[in-house]
Amino acid sequence: MSNSENTDGIVSGRLDAQHLSGNFNDLHPRLDDHEALVAADRCYFCYDAPCMTACPTDIDIPLFIRQISTGTPEASALTIFSQNILGGMCARVCPTETLCEEVCVRETAEGKPVEIGRLQRYATDVVMQSGHHPFTRAVSTGKSIAVVGAGPAGLACAHRLAVMGHAVTLFDARPKGGGLNEFGIASYKSVDGFAQKELDWLLSIGGIDVRYDKMLGADITLEQLQVDHDAVFLGMGLGGVNALQTDGEDKDNVLDAVSFISDLRQATDLTKLPIGKRVVVIGGGMTAVDAAVQAKLLGALDVTIAYRRGKERMSASVFEQDLATSKGVRIIYNAQPVKVTGNGAAAGIEFAYTHTVDGQLATTGESFELQADQIFKAIGQTIKDVPAALAIERGKIRVSETGRSSVDGVWAGGDCATGGDDLTVTAVAEGRDAAMDIHASLMG
Repeated sequence: MSNSENTDGIVSGRLDAQHLSGNFNDLHPRLDDHEALVAADRCYFCYDAPCMTACPTDIDIPLFIRQISTGTPEASALTIFSQNILGGMCARVCPTETLCEEVCVRETAEGKPVEIGRLQRYATDVVMQSGHHPFTRAVSTGKSIAVVGAGPAGLACAHRLAVMGHAVTLFDARPKGGGLNEFGIASYKSVDGFAQKELDWLLSIGGIDVRYDKMLGADITLEQLQVDHDAVFLGMGLGGVNALQTDGEDKDNVLDAVSFISDLRQATDLTKLPIGKRVVVIGGGMTAVDAAVQAKLLGALDVTIAYRRGKERMSASVFEQDLATSKGVRIIYNAQPVKVTGNGAAAGIEFAYTHTVDGQLATTGESFELQADQIFKAIGQTIKDVPAALAIERGKIRVSETGRSSVDGVWAGGDCATGGDDLTVTAVAEGRDAAMDIHASLMG
């Protein structure tokens, strides 16, 4: 403890720089050449490839693993990037344990799948670290497309459009790009500034004019984008954070987990990042786990995740839940927040125990309280500042299977649209597919 004189409340420097550096090491270090060959040798190269079916971006997984096994990681990376230009980040953050690796034949037979995610990282790292970009731009089409949001969906869309010869103007509300890859993912999953390195590498294709600090609805409007460009793609994610809707939520130190993760990702000195002694995280998804684990790694003494439903309903995978508990995080299931206690600042939070009755969540009549000087909300985000012309469904922009919105000439994808689950890999697929539909639409 570098702040041994004050270990109560919210303080910075609970752990020294050396401890913090070790705590935030790479969660899954890159395989070396020998390890990659050994891991690739376990693949059966199944003809029906259930892993391909489970991959939202439809990467030919048996092919890219075979290319690693034959000593051609560059060809393997091209196979990956052809379907997923953000294959490097997805290899680090994708929940492979519930997607491709879950359906791996080795997993079914032995309980130990082929390490598809780590093999994907190995191949993509080889090419990215060489500085080589495997694609070249086609001849200019003379068409211009505006892409709003430099996160996974927007970047995948912009890159695919640029490859096909279109001119792309990429807008983002933040001072730098990457979206959730830069601001919303646990630091131990993406170390050494990888998100920005990947962004720079992706933009090296050319033909993409990036404009930061441009917020839709404030600095730019959908109507003007439609006038200035031949098509528009919206991939700005979700800007709002859902409320707990409990008494005392407005007390000091009741914060949103997304901002906490963002602050941590952008911090240059973790010893200066304040963290509570007793931290409670409300939620059951990946953001809740990322916030809780990082709170513990920063030196919080007591960290609890409270989720209102049972373990089987928690959207964070079993791997993520086990990761949390292995770091000393306690998970309490069937606990619904009722009231934040304290005078001015949070001192604790009351919960009601829940159970499911006829498919509906109900309280049991029993309750308990946890002491907490810092409470993080991780109960999902909501879209904000949506242009009035767009049809909304279930709180998101309504789109077709190819990303077309209700407004002619406007597509959308990623977290802000109704396409699919809130995963980086899904957002990439939606951005890529929308780009192909935009191209087809513009080129007839």
